[in-house]
Amino acid sequence: MATNKWFGTDGVRGAANEFPMTADFALKLGCAAAELICTQRCRVAIAKDTRISGDMLEAALTAGFTAKGVDVVRLGIVPTPAVTTLAGQLDVDMAVMITASHNPYQDNGIKLISPDGSKFSDETTAALEMMILNNAFSFDGRKIGRVIEDKTAGERYEQAALNMFSGLDLKGMKIAVDCANGCFSGILPNVLQRLGADIVVLGTTPDGMNINRDCGSQHPEALMDLVKEQHADLGIATDGDGDRIKICDDSGRLVKSDQLLAFLAEYLQKTGENQSRPIVSTKLSNTGLERYITKILGLPYFITPVGERHVISRLRDEGGVCGGEESGHLVLLDYAQSGDAMMAALKVLQGIAASGKKASEIFPLFEEDFVFFENYKVADNAQVKTTAGDPTLKVLVDKFAQDMAGHGRVVIHPSGTEPKIRIWVCGDDEAKVKACGQALWNKIDDLCRGV
Repeated sequence: MATNKWFGTDGVRGAANEFPMTADFALKLGCAAAELICTQRCRVAIAKDTRISGDMLEAALTAGFTAKGVDVVRLGIVPTPAVTTLAGQLDVDMAVMITASHNPYQDNGIKLISPDGSKFSDETTAALEMMILNNAFSFDGRKIGRVIEDKTAGERYEQAALNMFSGLDLKGMKIAVDCANGCFSGILPNVLQRLGADIVVLGTTPDGMNINRDCGSQHPEALMDLVKEQHADLGIATDGDGDRIKICDDSGRLVKSDQLLAFLAEYLQKTGENQSRPIVSTKLSNTGLERYITKILGLPYFITPVGERHVISRLRDEGGVCGGEESGHLVLLDYAQSGDAMMAALKVLQGIAASGKKASEIFPLFEEDFVFFENYKVADNAQVKTTAGDPTLKVLVDKFAQDMAGHGRVVIHPSGTEPKIRIWVCGDDEAKVKACGQALWNKIDDLCRGV
């Protein structure tokens, strides 16, 4: 299996103007991707979120691609799911999304997207890294790419949503929307209004530095308060690039993503859209979800490693269309090629409208098992890998997993985007869950302190 030095589960990410999120690295990545990937159409699409460093990285990537003879189609500020959905329509070899997703504005990232909307393999990104390390690019003055402006991507994506949900009538519904001062700031409120909803908004005034700041899916508290203050029927929060969603009900109570996934699975099965196809979630999903999907709904259920790309890959392998993870990625492959906050929100709204109930009367659908979930912060990403990969820690994890077999799950997950290790234990015995989680925390603490 290929080893990646800079590419994590969701592309390359870091603090802007610090390696690897520098103009120099972005230029070389553009050169490498042009040489390795853009060999047929010699054409790439580039989009970005609202953070201030996006312009810098876009310019550097554009220089790298065009220097290698590849035309660049600039899509401007659009959500990640718009890029994954439209990539196949743009006659490109690949697309690039410049975003650090739910992270603060000081960070940024570069996601590489194939024409079918999926992310590239570890082998491909490892090959790109090797090319950048070797820095042996050649250039030809007779082969220089052009820059093409395409300002229609947002409108096309918006219209695609309206076409898919043309029968959804939201008249009489009041919806609070928090767009995290990100890519959905104009699109999502407009779509909801065009479908008839009365909306109140937060986080729709991006200034380059307020993306995800005390708002959006990572900080839904203001949205929850707004729902209660405005007596709204539902609250919807996205993250900065629009691939994550959080929802709160009419009482202002946050609905967990596992509950939303269960609701979508049930609704799609009732309407005949799912046709008994499997549901997919990650190993960090509550074990109560597995019981609900398999025992109550009677559907096949698969568990993947953490990360949206693993969910999507398994859905495609198994012929499924509905999956997600607790972080807020909800995937509906009949509607989008990646986690898509708007498509997920519209599908949830469609299901709630069809039920004739308030959201607070629907959720929760199932009783959740007990969870121990803590993030142990370490010095840097190198320490994350060293500590999480320690063989004595693995022995302890295996022991606890064996003890809880059939009644819970034990996960040590090294973050792919931040210097922290997630300790997650879930099961039906609260005392055992807490004891196991604390023991793992103590073990990681000992390893980090050199005890």
